[in-house]
Amino acid sequence: MMLQLELLRHGETELGGGLRGSLDDALTEQGWAQLRGAVQGAGPWDRLISSPLQRCARFAEELAAAHALPLHLEPGLQELHFGDWEGRSAAELMHSDAEALGQFWADPYAFTPPNGEPLLQFEARILAAMRRLQHSHAGERLLVITHGGVMRLLLARARGLPRQQLLQVNVGYAQRFRLSLDAEGQLTELP
Repeated sequence: MMLQLELLRHGETELGGGLRGSLDDALTEQGWAQLRGAVQGAGPWDRLISSPLQRCARFAEELAAAHALPLHLEPGLQELHFGDWEGRSAAELMHSDAEALGQFWADPYAFTPPNGEPLLQFEARILAAMRRLQHSHAGERLLVITHGGVMRLLLARARGLPRQQLLQVNVGYAQRFRLSLDAEGQLTELP
């Protein structure tokens, strides 16, 4: 049975752009407004699934309460851990670590940020979370509130993109995408 997924990236965070990764910063007022605007007229959903990081989870809690929906916090849907690069911007890294950043942008599967999570492990973690959701909620429509990296990975797979093009998938703050996931784990992007 098919699982319908609506992916929603968190909004703007207090500490701004850069590689947030596992840093647990909160949403700004603008971030809250972005998310509230993104879900106006959307749905219906059978349940909400969220990364446990507060930039996702606090909005998921508000939305679940407002719509009387069950909410599950899924640790497997946390952002990629960027290791020593966490909290740093690409501009900063261009000054201090340009060669390594270039390697990461060229092929994130072949280069891991220092002390970071390898992309193969990140991918395995995300896909295992998707399998759990498919197994537990087949036939349902889920709103999944998560991070840009998680969404890039799922969208790249649904679009059949080669691994080297992962970082070319654009996902803005509070942007929504619709996917279906079949029992074999095949992702398809929906209009």
